[in-house]
Parts: sequence; C-alpha cells; structure tokens
Amino acid sequence: MKIDSNKMKDFYDTNGFLTAIEVLDEKELHQAQKEHENLEEKFGKEYAQYDLHNIHMQNEWVMNVAVHPNLLKAITAVLGPNIILLDSRFICKYPPSEVPHKNNTAPYVAWHQDIKYWGFEGGPVASVWLAFDDVDADNGVLQIIPGSHKQGILEHRIAEVAGNMLTANQEIPKHLVNVEDLVECPLKAGEMSVHDGLTVHASQPNMSDRRRCGFVIRYVPTTAYPVKDPERPRSFPATVLVAGTDEYKHFQDNAPHFFTKTF
Repeated sequence: MKIDSNKMKDFYDTNGFLTAIEVLDEKELHQAQKEHENLEEKFGKEYAQYDLHNIHMQNEWVMNVAVHPNLLKAITAVLGPNIILLDSRFICKYPPSEVPHKNNTAPYVAWHQDIKYWGFEGGPVASVWLAFDDVDADNGVLQIIPGSHKQGILEHRIAEVAGNMLTANQEIPKHLVNVEDLVECPLKAGEMSVHDGLTVHASQPNMSDRRRCGFVIRYVPTTAYPVKDPERPRSFPATVLVAGTDEYKHFQDNAPHFFTKTF
C-alpha cells in the first residue's frame, strides 16, 4: 500500500491502520537480521518466540530500528510530532520443524485490541509490526478489521482455543468481530504495518516451513499518561522520548546512554 505521507493520517483515521510501508533498505535489513540471529543463538528459538521484550534498552541496533527515520515519519504523521516509545517486543512464529508446538498446538494470536492491555489514557497508541521475514497467509499474516477502532473497547474473554500467544490469553467473542470485512496485511521483509490500539486484529498459526518474525513497537503521543486500572495493569520501564519534545512529563524518559534523539 503506497500512501502519500500527506494522506497517511486521513487513511489511518478512517481505517485504523496503514500497511506495506518501506522502512529498512536491503543493507539495513540484512544487518538487523544478522543481529537478531545472534540473539536467537544466544537465547534459543523457544525464548525468542515472545520473550525478547524491551531489548531496545540494552541493544543499540534495536533502538536504531525503533527510531528509523522512515518509521518515525509514519508515526509522527498519524500521532503528531511529539512521540514516546512505550514498549517493544520481537514476536516470532517458527515452523514446527524448528520449534515443536507445545501439546501439538500451533501458536496463534486471537482477535483482540491492544489498548485492552495498556494502562494509560490521554492519547492513542500506535502499534508497529516491522517484518524481519516475508509475511503472507501461509505463515500467519496480520489480519485487520478496518474501521473497528471506532467501536471503542470491546468485550474480551478467555480464549476458547488453546495456543493463544497473548499474555492474558484473551479474545474478542466471534460475534463481535466483523470477519467479512477482514483485510490481510502481507509484508516484505523490511516493511511495516501500523495499527491503532483500538483496531481489532489477529493472526493465524504459521502453517508453512518458513519463520514469521517481526518487531512490534508501541508509540504514544506525549499527551498520554499512565493510570492505575486493575483491568489493565501495566508498568512502563522502557519509555523513551523518540521524537519532538515532552512538555507533559507523564512518562519518565528512560533513554539508554547510547541513544541520541534526532527526530
């Protein structure tokens, strides 16, 4: 999807997502893939599926990806000029030949809204999926319900099918998901999609013989502020001001020593 940067916000506000945005060039992608491969070797693939969390605080190359100019250009287009990186995580679905499925259950991500898990108010959250591998229907492409971000926070309940990768094991009941409107977001490695925290989305199991790995990064405008909500318990130890200025100071700027803001 090629969208003029001036039209990004209009499309995003209407549909709740953007997709196929080019971020990393071939050289940058190759270097990032090699660095991630080193982490796989260090921690093991089972750990690397979901537990490489907020490592932008320790790894300069990860931080550099999270503040890539092409990425921040899109984020500031939809959220405004003053942006905080809230959280990051690598999520990898490996084929069973590389990481056997526990209890013969293929991992998937149930229909959900990101904002259901994030304890803050005062602004939206934008979630980036930056592909480290080509992603398509065979290996668990992101599925979006366009316009669903206009429905508010929907009911979530415990998932009925085993294998849900969501930490809280929640899902939106099927009768609340307009699956007939479903849009898939295939990506080439180095491209990203972005969706609003209220946008209903999911992904199916990886049934291919290829890995499906991506870097998930959450961003909020500086107007956002944390709240104590038992329904959304969350701490924010890895927040970094990555664009513009922060006149509100609702979140601590935990920028690692190697980071210099340039956007």
